[in-house]
Amino acid sequence: MITLCRDTERRHVQNGNQDTWLTFFPRDRPGPLADGFGFLAIFNEMRLPPDGGTAPYPRDEAEIITYVHKGALAQEDSTGLSGVIHAGEFQRMTTGRGIRHKERNASRTDWAHIFRIALRPSEVGLDCAYEQKRFTAAQRRNLLCVVASRDGRRGSLRIRQDVLIYSSILDPGHHLFHELLLGRSAWLHVLYGEATLNEIVLTQGDGVGVTIEPSVSLIVQEKTEILLVDLGPAANSHGSDVVP
Repeated sequence: MITLCRDTERRHVQNGNQDTWLTFFPRDRPGPLADGFGFLAIFNEMRLPPDGGTAPYPRDEAEIITYVHKGALAQEDSTGLSGVIHAGEFQRMTTGRGIRHKERNASRTDWAHIFRIALRPSEVGLDCAYEQKRFTAAQRRNLLCVVASRDGRRGSLRIRQDVLIYSSILDPGHHLFHELLLGRSAWLHVLYGEATLNEIVLTQGDGVGVTIEPSVSLIVQEKTEILLVDLGPAANSHGSDVVP
């Protein structure tokens, strides 16, 4: 079964010069994707202006994967920890209850382009923690490079859920095939480019959920970058809400 979310169906929020696109937004989007997609609670895209930032915000327990596509993102939490995520880097942030976070574009001249995934926690009592790694374009060219996994395979970020997160940069004409093992599902998001999935043409900002299918098969029409989230069977049940 294929569940399609077009770019135009995402909620677009503007706060000053900051733009955010929300794939899942339960407060004004009833339907099968209102509360996310299994373990996947948030899939957001953000563009921050030079020196622009977000106000301090609290989070419930969750695991958050941040990918800086362009620019650099400076972060700080209420415990005093701080750092910068640069373009091409992925960060796993485990948020403990009661910890507050704020972030800002680290540049005063260039925009930052960021993608954020939040996973529902598989257990309670998580301690706040961070892990950050760079995955080069060469590592991601025409193959699925695992950037986050439960067992930290191939040097990926380590997460607690039965989830695999892949990043890939694909050349025109490439055929990407990913087998879905029994009981697993997947969410695919097109960062830019054009590709065809099961005769459905996907372009920038489109997302698609794949369930009860043996595989994800993608044929690329023009240079394309994707993020693919492979979710285990437990992803069929929703946990507590995560606030975007």
